[in-house]
Amino acid sequence: MVTEPGLRVYLMTIAGAACWGLIGLFIAPLYARGFTAWDVVAIRGIFSFIFLLLIMFLFYREQLRTRLKDHLFFASAGIFSLALFNYFYFEVFSQSSLSLAVTLLYTGPLFVTILSRIFFKEPLTIRKGWALAFAITGCAFVVGLLPLGSQSIPGKTLFMGILSGFCYALYSIFTKPVTKRYSALTITTYTFFYTSIFMLLTSDIFGKVDKFQYADVWISALLLALVSTVAAYVLYTSGLKYLEAGKASILATIEPIVAVLMGVLFLHDQLHGWQVLGIVLVLYSAILVAGGRSRKLNRS
Repeated sequence: MVTEPGLRVYLMTIAGAACWGLIGLFIAPLYARGFTAWDVVAIRGIFSFIFLLLIMFLFYREQLRTRLKDHLFFASAGIFSLALFNYFYFEVFSQSSLSLAVTLLYTGPLFVTILSRIFFKEPLTIRKGWALAFAITGCAFVVGLLPLGSQSIPGKTLFMGILSGFCYALYSIFTKPVTKRYSALTITTYTFFYTSIFMLLTSDIFGKVDKFQYADVWISALLLALVSTVAAYVLYTSGLKYLEAGKASILATIEPIVAVLMGVLFLHDQLHGWQVLGIVLVLYSAILVAGGRSRKLNRS
């Protein structure tokens, strides 16, 4: 007999997604101190890996064992997904608004659907087709292409936003082959390991160590890693253990809602009626994709 997950499970999952949605509050002070988007990716990657490694070493040491050949998947996810999607996401935020950045990031589930069709032969259903249409229409409203073709967002910013969703989707593609061999915590720790190594080699973070003399930089960096990365992951994954993946993905749509609210309340984002409609359409497209997967799991 399968029992329905309790309220605590749903609350943990929602809390994890909400922690992701708070990310803009921790990034903004770093920009104010002169850090670039690439620097912020380095800060998030390095600090998050340190905390994740401590958690693994103290409580899940046996899960650190991996096969050498699987590190190709970890490295690919860490560099081509985590590092790049964070960069494009943070860059859009720095050039426009958190509301726009998180909305374009949430095109990710549609890219997962397309890429899964190409690499894993998953079927493209009518439901997924509608989701794709809603996502494209929603993004057009958010960036000002609709209504009446009144474009208000620079093409470069729009392109980077779409790339953030695409790179975000690559995480599922790169990690799916190893999900049956390792826990989600193991996969996340090693992907952040390669993200941190890559960022140490490519960013100018060492040239800006003097900025860490400011308390607000330390506070923002620690909260970015602890709240919007480690706590978000631990809470969301704890809920995912007891929920269907599709249902958890639907609950995760609280992330962009929280991010948009934080942008409006604390970062002075301004939203017009058509943009609100666009955000709703993008969120609904994510729910359609997740809901379809949920029913597939129920049948299997």
